[in-house]
Amino acid sequence: MTGRATGPGRLLVAVYGVFALAATARAVFQIATKFEEAPIAYLLSAVAAVVYIVATVSLARPGIRAYRLSVVAVTTELVGVLVVGLLSIVDAQAFPHETVWSGFGRGYGFVPLFLPVLGLLWLRRTRPDRAVR
Repeated sequence: MTGRATGPGRLLVAVYGVFALAATARAVFQIATKFEEAPIAYLLSAVAAVVYIVATVSLARPGIRAYRLSVVAVTTELVGVLVVGLLSIVDAQAFPHETVWSGFGRGYGFVPLFLPVLGLLWLRRTRPDRAVR
């Protein structure tokens, strides 16, 4: 087990895992049953699912490559939740159906807004070169 996936990192990986499962199930259901109603929103749900899957796996894996992938995934998540969150409020017509990131994650208790911030703080604290400095 890596330094990123021990202690509080285990909880972080677990929460990302739950969001990966939830976002994947939501996206698959939305795309399979009502894609034509809101294709942009449902594709964004699928993108969120992929981001959560990549974040979960990379946070749990050891090594510098997994660390870098974690930083990219969690940063992508933060940008996604900020952009989609803002757009879903400013132009609600463009998002007639909710995504994981709509309203800054309002439908998920705003966890999608805070999770990447906590993730980036954890990644900063556990970065591989930190012990060398």
